Amino acid sequence: MSRVMVTGGAGYIGSHVVKLLGEYGYDVLVYDDMSNGNPWAVLYGDLVEGNVGDEGKVSKVLKEFSPDIVLHFAAFIQVNESVNDPIKYYENNTLNTLRLIKTMLKNGVNKLIFSSTAAVYGIPSDLPVKEEHPLSPINPYGQSKTFVELMLKDISYAMGLKYISLRYFNVAGADPECKIGQAYRESTHLITRALKTAKGEYEKLQIFGTDYPTKDGTCIRDYIHVMDLAEAHILAMEYLNEYNKGNVFNCGYGHGFTVKEVVDMAKEVTRVDFLVEETDRREGDPPELVADSSKIKRELEWKPKYDDLEFIIKTAWEWEKKFSSQ
Repeated sequence: MSRVMVTGGAGYIGSHVVKLLGEYGYDVLVYDDMSNGNPWAVLYGDLVEGNVGDEGKVSKVLKEFSPDIVLHFAAFIQVNESVNDPIKYYENNTLNTLRLIKTMLKNGVNKLIFSSTAAVYGIPSDLPVKEEHPLSPINPYGQSKTFVELMLKDISYAMGLKYISLRYFNVAGADPECKIGQAYRESTHLITRALKTAKGEYEKLQIFGTDYPTKDGTCIRDYIHVMDLAEAHILAMEYLNEYNKGNVFNCGYGHGFTVKEVVDMAKEVTRVDFLVEETDRREGDPPELVADSSKIKRELEWKPKYDDLEFIIKTAWEWEKKFSSQ
């Protein structure tokens, strides 16, 4: 499996996966509509600008490049935005993914790695959450990804699509070589917002809810370094090539940190005592969301290298400092 098409490969997670694919010697083509991507983030392969819902253009690219597999990252990811504009999320995340799969199958490409999310679980009843946990998303973003997972299962059964769905928990950090990193135009990620507050880009950092049933009253999340996640994609491709069957894997470390613990570490790393404001809970935030990652470690032999909150934040901080000077 040497030829890989990466949709959304100019975005945050996609570009880190492309970097690893290139370093491992894969032939890569990135397809991105640039709504959240950056051309400078594509370190390997050719870049074609286009929307995954454009069946004519996708078909042309598939015919010319003839990939063995598609890695699909092209999606909108902001929960609050999805609540305010659900049509945008169902159109892009769900319908455009369906169009992509239809075009792939028409052109003889039947292998897909899908970028899913822990948001499909909603507020889990059991922790750490296993892949078998019922899917009960509580916002349109999570629902848009859940619909795709249901479609994948049905299409796989009926039409021979082979897929792996990777359910990401909280992805953070940056390439340790500091060549690329997170560059969203408006980031909602806690670590990035904390670092941008330390840089002075924001006046203060808000903590949403301090009365949760956790050790310090703030939400607990499972943070995974983006390069460990990238490695999981390579292993998922190899698994799909070897076993030729679909599967679903959580991508997290299996333990979490509270919001206050993350903020304290960000202050320690940056050496900036930035302003923090405690405010009311956000609707739909689960008190705790931590992966049971035993399946991916067992079946893909995934061995994370960067399971260290301080390292995660340090790489993100080095990138933030570099990115502000670009």
